[in-house]
Amino acid sequence: MRRVISISLGSSERDHAVEVKILGQTFRIERIGTDGDRSRAIELIKSLDGQVDAFGMGGIDLYISAGSRRYTIREAVPIARAAVKSPIVDGSGLKNTLERKVVRHLASHHPRVGLSGKRVLLVSGVDRFGMAEALVEAGSQVTFGDLIFILGIPIPLRSLKALDLVARVVAPIACQLPFNMLYPTGDKQTQVTPKYHRYYHEAEMLAGDFHLIRRFMPDNLTGKTILTNTVTPADVGELRRRGAKLLITTTPELNGRSFGTNVIEAVLVALAGKPWNQMTPDDYDVLLDKIGFVPRIEHLTDQASAV
Repeated sequence: MRRVISISLGSSERDHAVEVKILGQTFRIERIGTDGDRSRAIELIKSLDGQVDAFGMGGIDLYISAGSRRYTIREAVPIARAAVKSPIVDGSGLKNTLERKVVRHLASHHPRVGLSGKRVLLVSGVDRFGMAEALVEAGSQVTFGDLIFILGIPIPLRSLKALDLVARVVAPIACQLPFNMLYPTGDKQTQVTPKYHRYYHEAEMLAGDFHLIRRFMPDNLTGKTILTNTVTPADVGELRRRGAKLLITTTPELNGRSFGTNVIEAVLVALAGKPWNQMTPDDYDVLLDKIGFVPRIEHLTDQASAV
């Protein structure tokens, strides 16, 4: 049996474990949250190093991207270096492959989702640049919320060019800050502080990292489509209570849970049979096609129609 473990800075309340068969191989996939404790995350990785086929690094990214540039988040480096024998990935490889494929799949196979002309709030473009480019390519009217949702500066960005220009100035500085200033970790992931309602209400689709979407979301999400990654059954119930219409997750549902991109990337690395640091976008594409991953699409209202 292959073993993949995601060590996350997120809340331990979201811990989960499943056993699934992928390409004929049995996987035990676990997620262990450390409630924002970076030292504990490092200790766990060191204690399990060599006992697992691959680690996922959850609740924090090692890299963010915009345009052709990639920026390294300082506080993630010691976590990544804690694994010496087992490979460790943060999901960034899949954010530029799987999520791009998902948006293209929606555009070509689910036209009723209506990406062309749709007003989309992507809460952070540098976190999911593959999704950002694919949404623009599909003809969506995308607002990038990086300044709003990461730095608390209520200035929307309306183009990839604007995102790239801001990232060149802000990202090198922001990546040196304590990560909990940029992204909710630990029990902050369970807190919702309604804020920035204007940007939610003007959008027809809310896209990107679920914790960033959830962080400030209003009580009323009537009619909204949510395009995101990791959700639990409780998250789905919360979206349903707030009136969201459609949930699309870029990672597949495994025993009632959509895991993060770091987990799925770790699974692919374990399957690849080659050194993880030699993996290319083409390698991920080939494996994704073999597995046949498709986005999870779930109607959240009683007025559901085929998509």
